[in-house]
Amino acid sequence: MTDILVLGAGYTGVAAAIRIAVRTRRTGGRVRLVNASARFTERLRLHQTAAGQRLADFPLADVVAGTGIEFVQGRVAGLDVGRRQARLEDGRVLGYDKLIYALGAVTDASVPGVAEHAFVYDDYAGTVRLAGHLAGLASGTVVVAGGGLTGVESAAEIAEAHPRLHVVLLTRGRPGSMMGERARAHLDAALERLGVEVRTGADITKVLPEGVELAGGELVHSDATLWTTGTRGLPPAAESGLSVDARGRIVVDSALRSVSHPDVYAVGDAAAVSQPYGVLHGTCQGGIPTGLHAADSLAATLRGRTPKAFRFGYVHQPVSLGRKDAVIQFTRPDDSPRRWYLRGRAAIAYKEAVSGSPLPTFGLLKRGLVPVWAFALTGGLG
Repeated sequence: MTDILVLGAGYTGVAAAIRIAVRTRRTGGRVRLVNASARFTERLRLHQTAAGQRLADFPLADVVAGTGIEFVQGRVAGLDVGRRQARLEDGRVLGYDKLIYALGAVTDASVPGVAEHAFVYDDYAGTVRLAGHLAGLASGTVVVAGGGLTGVESAAEIAEAHPRLHVVLLTRGRPGSMMGERARAHLDAALERLGVEVRTGADITKVLPEGVELAGGELVHSDATLWTTGTRGLPPAAESGLSVDARGRIVVDSALRSVSHPDVYAVGDAAAVSQPYGVLHGTCQGGIPTGLHAADSLAATLRGRTPKAFRFGYVHQPVSLGRKDAVIQFTRPDDSPRRWYLRGRAAIAYKEAVSGSPLPTFGLLKRGLVPVWAFALTGGLG
């Protein structure tokens, strides 16, 4: 029996766990899935949670029911890749023969004051605290730091849900700068319609209890600061001796194995996955395909076969702009914008389809099937 340990039960970790459980069912694989929370977190919808919307609750034990996967609730405190062991915060030690590392990423809190004074999207509980804080404000200013897609979605969602609050989006560049000109114009108009104040060229040097400090000394008052400017890998990867990049992500080969410890596979935001056009950036669009491919690579290795190389191409940049608007920028495989985009009702329907409940996808995987979109993104899985 091969003891397979999957650390992290987000979109990527659950997909990898189900896929490898199905692929090793007849060959004696034992799969354990470890996660700090017993609840599946829809990270794609955390901006909705922040705005006070209540989403469906998915217990992880139910999500993986019928697969033979053993769910273990616990927070990973460290890895001993030499002994092939993962240590949990409560002292439990879990051994493994093969490891799939899917712990994702956390907010880059390198700017002074972020860890102490800013709200972040590192987990569901923290997002619920932000929602409660916003609900308790009769008036005031909310600063959203970061003009990427997460920052834009958050600013729009909060502004729409809490019109009594003044939302300020601070960003170094133009919001949604990766999109095409027409899609960006729609995004800009939506933020203006929702009353979001956009300040470009903003370089935040410090987060304070009641505001943020910009380069040059200007203070911007804030009754709540949400930090969305970047992420990095969790400490266990680098501390274990695994080869990591400058952002703490595990460096992997074409089969998604660690280049330093081939018994470890890394997926999703936790992995530095190279493609001809560069290293993948963290999105669910790329995350689930890496989870599926790592599981297939591991299954092939256990059968004595050579795994296929991972190939991936981006398709879109979907952005919700509150509950009543959205914009979708279609892209080339390297994520550069194409001419085509959607806006308004068509974009809303598209966005809800791609970021809706993951249960149908997990259901297909339980039956040994792979969603059609996975083939479209990867050009076929191993």
